[in-house]
Amino acid sequence: MRDLTALLPDGTEFEFWEKDAVYTRTLVVDGDSPSASDDNDGSEGAPLKTIGRAAALAEPGTRVCIHAGIYRECVRPARGGTDPEHMISYEAFGDGPVVIRASEQVRDFAPSTGWRMAFPGEKRDLSGIRIWAHALDPDMFRGYNPFCTVNILHDRLFIEYDKTDMTTYLNRRGCVFCDGRPLRQVALYRQLAEAEDTYWVEANGQTVHFRLAGDDRPENHRIELTVREQCFAPAAPFLSYIRVKGLTCEHAATGAPVPQRGAISCGRGHHWVIEDCAVNWSNALGIDVGNECWHHEIEPGQQIGWNVVRGCRICDAGVCGIAGLFAEHMLIEDNLIEGTGWQKMELSWEAGGIKLHNSVGGLIRRNVFKNTLRADHLWLDCGNENTRITSNLFLNGIQQREAIFIECTKEGVNLIDNNIIWNVEGRFDPAKVPVEPGSSGWYKLREDESVNGYGVYCEGTDRLIIAHNLIGKCRHSGYYAKPVGFRMGGWQRGGTSRRARILNNIFYECGEAAIVFPTLDNAAEGNLYLCMQGGYLRVMYPEPETCLDLKTWREFNGFDLKGQCAWFGLELDGDSLRLRTFPRDDSPYDAPGPHRDLEILRSADRLRGAPAVDCVSGDYFGRPRPEGDALPGPFAAWADALSVMPGGE
Repeated sequence: MRDLTALLPDGTEFEFWEKDAVYTRTLVVDGDSPSASDDNDGSEGAPLKTIGRAAALAEPGTRVCIHAGIYRECVRPARGGTDPEHMISYEAFGDGPVVIRASEQVRDFAPSTGWRMAFPGEKRDLSGIRIWAHALDPDMFRGYNPFCTVNILHDRLFIEYDKTDMTTYLNRRGCVFCDGRPLRQVALYRQLAEAEDTYWVEANGQTVHFRLAGDDRPENHRIELTVREQCFAPAAPFLSYIRVKGLTCEHAATGAPVPQRGAISCGRGHHWVIEDCAVNWSNALGIDVGNECWHHEIEPGQQIGWNVVRGCRICDAGVCGIAGLFAEHMLIEDNLIEGTGWQKMELSWEAGGIKLHNSVGGLIRRNVFKNTLRADHLWLDCGNENTRITSNLFLNGIQQREAIFIECTKEGVNLIDNNIIWNVEGRFDPAKVPVEPGSSGWYKLREDESVNGYGVYCEGTDRLIIAHNLIGKCRHSGYYAKPVGFRMGGWQRGGTSRRARILNNIFYECGEAAIVFPTLDNAAEGNLYLCMQGGYLRVMYPEPETCLDLKTWREFNGFDLKGQCAWFGLELDGDSLRLRTFPRDDSPYDAPGPHRDLEILRSADRLRGAPAVDCVSGDYFGRPRPEGDALPGPFAAWADALSVMPGGE
């Protein structure tokens, strides 16, 4: 049966390159075995002690099987495979979790003395506060001390210093974990007295001071400090045909990109498979799959991308979950990416659950993005062509400007279809929201700093197709686009945000608008506007801006002749990932007025189909849509919406 989710916007099928690898040698690693030694031959009876030793020995066609345990090392593969049939594979043995930690457990603590918890004369109850100190052992750091290094180090030129709080950028990369959970770094010693579960680093990066919950003693807990930048990363670039399967990587002291250096790193190599892995509490970046930064020369004949990230759980990455620069033909599927962005570095412009540049021929499908903080769920930056984003769930963008950002894409066609985007809070300063009496704010349609929160946001992106999505509860709008003519010089990176096709989507309770087009040189057809009211359909240029409802949208622009309006409720449970409908009795359309000749549907079973979209023959679940007209939204039949989504319980 043809895989309908694998068809790219140009009608070709995504090129799957994986084959059944042939392994001629197996190396066994068992760090907890009494007989383990790195002087062994790596057989089951004489296992190796460290994964790093196996990585030094492995040749093409080698499978490294790793028994359960905690491995406190950074694995540095010495070589890669030669082709899909002769890869080098690093795999969990299957007898329990294989955890690679970039941290070390410490046990030597002393009461912290000699530092002020309050200024003289400051009235504060300091009784009962207990702060502890740990002097770092230089032997643990082997050339990289993250407690000496600030989060952002390399390429700082894109930061808008006047718009962001630089505190988190200038924090140290080193983290302190108590029983597996990170303490929060503070900038000044006296701030330890203001909050529990915090830590502070001395100026020279040699001593860490911390305070635990309940002012408990550290010997009652497992205290770990990050000492390594990464968990699995080649020392030399361009190693390829490597598989990493079933490993858990934690506590990497990565710095804010750029450069893009993840807890798991492809090291600028191609044809990697990273599957069924977990990446937890990376200080900045979870997995990197591209060329690391734009300052590298592109080597003659260099392949960048062709990597697979599948079935992974990437949780609590500080800045970005998966990052790839110039990464072509990427397959990113069936991952859970949750809790990204807690460092609040969105104005470093590399923040997101996934952030790819120049994605060509890529397929991003069946991923679940949850609870991303002050970062995009997915950001495709510049020069994207023939990439498809399908059957993903984007849930709960906390202080998030947009769920999906497609930037400066001038050539080719990209497709966003069969996704669910739900609850985009917006990123703004509440103090800047103007309080305007009466009707003084009614006529202001232009974007400003006080209101945002978009389902799909485009800057200078042409020919984008957005079809059969459910986009709900966005603070500002479901689709918002604007031109960026000032970026049309040099690399020709900009575009006009024209010829977008917004087809057969459901827009539900978007605060300001469902669709905001910059010009009339776009198209909308077959969309369902659910619980939308006011002027929720907009065209911004040429002036004056128009702010329309479905009736006038059709009459003046010829859009959505097969579009529909409805008034019933939707609810998506964030834990079970179940969607349900319910009746609503708050419809503004019940009063007599200009809507009396516009049919308002009151339940999902009354929805009508609209002309099918040629490039979207399947639905959210990959099932074929019936021939003929297709229902709006991501489900071939509305009853399917009530089942559990991929990634749910």
